[in-house]
Amino acid sequence: MRFITKINGLFDRIPYALVAVFARIVAAHPFFASGQSKIDGPAFGGVFHGLDLTFKFPISLRDAAFTLFEEEHKLPLIPPDLAATLATIAENLLPVLLVLGLATRLSALGLLVMTLVIQFFVYPDAWWTAHAYWAALLIVLIARGPGALSIDHLLARVFGRGG
Repeated sequence: MRFITKINGLFDRIPYALVAVFARIVAAHPFFASGQSKIDGPAFGGVFHGLDLTFKFPISLRDAAFTLFEEEHKLPLIPPDLAATLATIAENLLPVLLVLGLATRLSALGLLVMTLVIQFFVYPDAWWTAHAYWAALLIVLIARGPGALSIDHLLARVFGRGG
């Protein structure tokens, strides 16, 4: 039993701030990659140690984004052109906010809602292949916050609200 207590003590020393940064990056990636595939604009960055850090500055939505929402990502109660526009904005904005740790809980909530919409209306068979994992990370961020390595935390300290 002492061994387990010691191991648990070691795990308890892992700073949540590092866990949160990792969770924010991992949760943001699939949404940002999807959003970037729907836009045209000048590209910045490049590949760094095998990791594609290219960022397209959004100038316009690609025709393929509209076609995707007309044919494959059909949503009830919302026209395809509006769905394509809103989804693309959310996929390009919310992941950036999440990685920066700015409006983290609201950004994570927005991405969780998107995950659930995708699950129920677009890819209902993808729960155990992707959506459950995205949801788990996002729920942790909603429940526990962005951690100390975030703009939210810095703003809370500057404005005296703890954090």
